Amino acid sequence: MKTQVTFRHLDSNNALQEAAQVSIKKFEKFFDGITSTNVEFINEATKQVEFTVHVQGNTLVAREESDDFRKSLNEATDKMIRQIKKWKTKTFKN
Repeated sequence: MKTQVTFRHLDSNNALQEAAQVSIKKFEKFFDGITSTNVEFINEATKQVEFTVHVQGNTLVAREESDDFRKSLNEATDKMIRQIKKWKTKTFKN
């Protein structure tokens, strides 16, 4: 799986990058067919985190914003996990 972490309007932060990698590992627990994942940390009026996950020709996006990157990351991670579970259920219902 390809992984890319991008920081917009702020300098690269190793702690946030490692936290993003941990979140991506959680996605793989729910579905191992993920082809690529992009994570964007955006520093504007609020601290935004956006996940873009590509799975078997589909794209799932989860975006969250708050006053702290860690909080945004955790909430966006939870949203993406719910989306992956729902997508997997719809795609592989037997």
